[in-house]
Amino acid sequence: MSNSLFSIAFGVGTQNRQGAWLEVFYPQPLLNPSAELVAAVAPILGYSEGNQAITFTTAQAAQLAEAVKGIDAVQGKLLTRLAESHKPLVATLLAEDAQLSSTPEAYLKLHLLSHRLVKPHGVSLAGIFPLLPNVAWTSQGAIDLSELAEMQLEARLRGELLEVFSVDKFPKMTDYVVPAGVRIADAARLRLGAYVGEGTTVMHEGFINFNAGTEGPGMIEGRVSAGVFVGKGSDLGGGCSTMGTLSGGGNIVIKVGEGCLIGANAGIGFPLGDRNTVESGLYVTAGTKVALLDEKNQLVKVVKARELAGQSDLLFRRNSETGAVECKTHKSAIELNEALHAHN
Repeated sequence: MSNSLFSIAFGVGTQNRQGAWLEVFYPQPLLNPSAELVAAVAPILGYSEGNQAITFTTAQAAQLAEAVKGIDAVQGKLLTRLAESHKPLVATLLAEDAQLSSTPEAYLKLHLLSHRLVKPHGVSLAGIFPLLPNVAWTSQGAIDLSELAEMQLEARLRGELLEVFSVDKFPKMTDYVVPAGVRIADAARLRLGAYVGEGTTVMHEGFINFNAGTEGPGMIEGRVSAGVFVGKGSDLGGGCSTMGTLSGGGNIVIKVGEGCLIGANAGIGFPLGDRNTVESGLYVTAGTKVALLDEKNQLVKVVKARELAGQSDLLFRRNSETGAVECKTHKSAIELNEALHAHN
């Protein structure tokens, strides 16, 4: 057995009455754990190779805590606490970053993203949707939908209210991870698997999907969809949207460079370079025809927006008379970008 792993985590979760996993909470996931740690836990868990999710008992948790306390004090302390659990425990060991094969594996990779251990599209999430059950997220935790009505009745008979916050495959991030140095106005609008960089502020109408996020610092007032990664110092205005695109059956990462401003109710479908501005209300897809203007507002040529991907110091606007989407470059665009950021 190789003692080299891609990731390891010890967690506590929820199963339905048939023993199927609904969700898993990993307080301290590890990326590239030490060979010494792996060698210490493998015999106790009965791990030999590959990607595995292994359930373990509280007695085994105490054994694991004793085995690792001199190797990793943080993991030792966590396992000591897990030994007190009344909920099912699971250890997930990933030998490689391969296609997902279990619900605990899926939750581990979502945790790696929200713990900032990997960046969006820095880990394979292939096959994730069938492995995430659609569950009721309630005031009593995750509940299998087939068991919800009975549990609601049981709560009422005890004089309690079982509140259902959402019915979804993904829980809200802050029930699992609260990254340091962020402000989040409405926690329900960030899914587990979001990467929220230090210095990020997410306003009430901001939304960050799984496998998406912000490098920080920056302001998010619009939607950051899966596959989008927003650079430092960028602002997404209220109602704006940054959408990942599909090509050949896979998600393409849409990178928003540093110092960008995407105005209110605007959106993009292609990567932006640094210090780009998209005016309010303008949605520019990868295939949008864009008129390139010089510093004297003279037409240079017409291109598709994807041809401008990654270029810096661009201003995208719509001509109020013709309706054409225009792009200005050079000093005028840079000055306007700086003025807009100063105003915000």
